[in-house]
Amino acid sequence: MPMVQANGIDVYYEVQGEGEPLVLIPYLAADQACYAFQVADYAKHFSCYSVDLRGAGLCSKPEGTYTSELLADDVAAFMQAVGLDRAHIWGLSLGAATGMWLAGKYPARVTSLSLHSAWTATDPFLTAVVETWRIMAEGLGSVTEMAIKGIFPWCFTPELYAARPEYIDSLAEFVRSRPMPPVDAFLRQSQAVLTHDARGVLSSIQAPTLVTFGRHDMVTSTRFAGPLTEAIPRAELTVFEDCAHAPIYENVEEFNQRTLEFLRGHSA
Repeated sequence: MPMVQANGIDVYYEVQGEGEPLVLIPYLAADQACYAFQVADYAKHFSCYSVDLRGAGLCSKPEGTYTSELLADDVAAFMQAVGLDRAHIWGLSLGAATGMWLAGKYPARVTSLSLHSAWTATDPFLTAVVETWRIMAEGLGSVTEMAIKGIFPWCFTPELYAARPEYIDSLAEFVRSRPMPPVDAFLRQSQAVLTHDARGVLSSIQAPTLVTFGRHDMVTSTRFAGPLTEAIPRAELTVFEDCAHAPIYENVEEFNQRTLEFLRGHSA
């Protein structure tokens, strides 16, 4: 199991494929395997470094205050530890929040930036949603079951639930098969979502940036599209019309095609 010391913690990661390095940063509570449907295609063109974030997966879960900036510092230290001077940076949701801090704070390390289902700063609606997840996790005593019962309905459209219930069930089984964090670690990591505010560093992002949303996402809806694309100098926007918060699962083919087009378009 590949593990490196970075920024005072143990970071678990896996590498697949060959080509320019691409670092994929997980979303809230997830481990590095969460982007399996993307890595299957990306690894044909890139060396995909899938990492675990502080507080989840097989990464360290120390006490303390977690912020999206701290998570970005972790990823920058991880890159240094494994010898990556520069890489394409890619993340969804909390992974995107981490990625924008990384690109704003360490611009020389970022070849391109992919921000999926992202947001500039946490607003009252997003706070209300995440607080319900925290309450559910504590009430159920299980981050796994909270994710399936509490987070899934925000990630997928009603149409997907109706048309492909067996697919939803398979995604639930995938979550149950992964090393999900204990409740206390989830509470620390979700605090990074609640306090996220990258507005002060967005203008420092130098890399070409792809910003994407699902049209039916409510958590990080297109209300954040303007603030992101107007603040990031080299940003372009894509909206997946038939998706909610997780186009990575709801429309894998279109999502992979569009995002790979951007990645390859900004490769040497």
